Amino acid sequence: MRGARAQPNMGSKKGVISSNQQKKKKEISIDSFCTGNEQRANETKGEDPAKEKSEIPANWIQALEELKMQFKTQLREAEDNWEKNLKTKISHLETENSFLKAKINQLENEAKEMKDEAKQMKDEVKKMKDDLQRKSDQKEKDDQKTKDEIQSLRTRIQLESCDLKRQQDSIKQNQKNEKIEENMKHLIHKTEDLENHSRRDNLRIISLPEGHDKRKSLDIILQEISKENCPEILEQEGKVEIDRIHRSPPGLNPQLTTPRNVIAKFKNYQTKEKILQAAKKKSFRYQGTIVRITQDLAASTLKKRKEWNMIFRKARELGLQPRINYPAKLTIFFQGKVWAFNKIEEFQEFVKTRPEQKI
Repeated sequence: MRGARAQPNMGSKKGVISSNQQKKKKEISIDSFCTGNEQRANETKGEDPAKEKSEIPANWIQALEELKMQFKTQLREAEDNWEKNLKTKISHLETENSFLKAKINQLENEAKEMKDEAKQMKDEVKKMKDDLQRKSDQKEKDDQKTKDEIQSLRTRIQLESCDLKRQQDSIKQNQKNEKIEENMKHLIHKTEDLENHSRRDNLRIISLPEGHDKRKSLDIILQEISKENCPEILEQEGKVEIDRIHRSPPGLNPQLTTPRNVIAKFKNYQTKEKILQAAKKKSFRYQGTIVRITQDLAASTLKKRKEWNMIFRKARELGLQPRINYPAKLTIFFQGKVWAFNKIEEFQEFVKTRPEQKI
């Protein structure tokens, strides 16, 4: 390839001399360019072309052509390598992007599966309730049928044997009824626990006046409450992300003087817990009004907790450090120990054994 390019430059001496004569008035000679001596280049302008050609060897021109070809080849190789590296990086980024998309799809599928499982559990609970109700109805029919049979037997057997039979049936029935009641209580407890678990990301805001959310959205009000009472949480978490927030119940009852509660579902469970713990340490205020922030629970659980209100206030006055633990259990600190009560009856028995405590 080099020989093919060099041949035209060596073909004719006249072509070389003519080319040098045309350029010698505008630029210095190759020898002047290599040595940097411009004065020598000016002296050669009036000399014989044959002498000038003798000072510029023909192999220099060929070498320059070869250097140009080498430079172009190296430049082309560098461009090819750069393009190849760029394509490799782009392919690598596309591979990582595909991996991230696959990971996101996997997480979305897992979330969907969890939702489906929760829905399936609710359906199973509902089905169990329906089955129990159907069995209970069938049992009532069976009981009625049994009573009718017993009534018909009264006319054919002796009174004493009839009474004994009735007592035995009654005992069996009571046992079955007790078992059904236990199953019902267990199912109700499981249903209540499931509902409370579904509300684990919720907070209930109490005593927030109704007029505020007419001027601005509840989402903005919650951000302002957080900024006013626990700004350090906003500094750590940034904006408090809310999935949804609304008043409960949705309809306004003009007969009620107290404002409706506000239910807020947080996107981040940890943020919700930080706000809840901060609300336990101090009273929250919003534009001068005291608002209470508590964990949102099922209506049945709230009803059970409300039954402890009177005892809770009295125990706090006596310095017993009362607390209501999940789901509706009262604990007090008495004589250096922590006492827990699941039912009011248990607490009443506790008080009877300690008459010195006027609760």
